[in-house]
Amino acid sequence: MGLRKLLLPSAVPSVFDFKPTSTPAAQRRDERGLKRRKLFSPIPNIGAPCPMALDLIQSIHNGLPLPHGSVQHELVRGTYDYWHYLCDQLDDRGWGCGYRTLQTICSWTSNQLRLREQPSPHVPSIPEIQHILVKLGDKEAEYVGSREWIGSFEICLIIDHVYSVPCKILHVSGGVQELESHAEQLLDHFMKYGSPVMMGGSTDTSSKAILGVARSDDGLHLLVLDPHFVGKGSAKKIQEENWIKWRHVSSFTDTTFYNICCPLLKAR
Repeated sequence: MGLRKLLLPSAVPSVFDFKPTSTPAAQRRDERGLKRRKLFSPIPNIGAPCPMALDLIQSIHNGLPLPHGSVQHELVRGTYDYWHYLCDQLDDRGWGCGYRTLQTICSWTSNQLRLREQPSPHVPSIPEIQHILVKLGDKEAEYVGSREWIGSFEICLIIDHVYSVPCKILHVSGGVQELESHAEQLLDHFMKYGSPVMMGGSTDTSSKAILGVARSDDGLHLLVLDPHFVGKGSAKKIQEENWIKWRHVSSFTDTTFYNICCPLLKAR
């Protein structure tokens, strides 16, 4: 890669009076070399089995009551794993919620492909996700190993690249009122595809998975799965502590835009 000079076949060991390399020019060369090594380091084999067996809770929305007075609802169909902070021993507290939401959606996608007897790559780790985004040209080499957040656009790129599943983004520019106006589109998505979706905002920076939509007498509710949980627990504990819950649209931030990433893979 141009980082080292090769010795000639006739070269023999010798003794050199090495000069210090801590000059500014040498430091710049070292930094450029580090960037190249990150950029050209191989991506782990995404098609291989997951290298770590994780004890993740599956489909934790099961048994959760619908909002009071619900007259229409649509839910995610099929199984998924609940990925959250520190679930794989990587400490991503404060910056990894987008990655964890992506991994939850990836687990659903992988399970669906397996039902079709199609290749179902494992859920990529956070380092793997970062490598992929650099390879795709979405991020610079310095991004690998960083704590930079990701949003709906990056999630679309990863799902399309790893699983060959396209995604659609719903852009909600006007806060809560416009979010409620997208009720029909969200209901239609869960009715037609049944896949979990990712929701991220500008001032509301907490990424979250949406697992269902319900319309009741008092308006629209979204079933929100929060990836910020830390520790181990049962589905009952997660529900009781409101890491998954129905939220009325009025509880969302009204001074933000939201992007909602909807994977276009029909549930079986």
